[in-house]
Amino acid sequence: MKYKNAKIVFPKSLLEEIQKYVQGDLVYIPKPSDCYEKWGANTETKEVLARRNKEIINAFQAGMPVVELATRYYLAEETIKKIVYCRKHNLT
Repeated sequence: MKYKNAKIVFPKSLLEEIQKYVQGDLVYIPKPSDCYEKWGANTETKEVLARRNKEIINAFQAGMPVVELATRYYLAEETIKKIVYCRKHNLT
């Protein structure tokens, strides 16, 4: 998030109206809700994690213990359990 000078961004009349409520403070102006993108929309991270989770599920189903999966994938045992026991992952 970049700092922008309100004198440059807003018309004078709008700036004067805003100054009735806030002077000299930083104010965050959020995006409209329809401008937000879902997590992972701009990167491959979502797909990479889905592939990794599928590998973990397959290895677990082939008999690899949770402890070994945690070590191999550098994850906590509880995270591995969430992946292998979660129904939504197992349906894909």
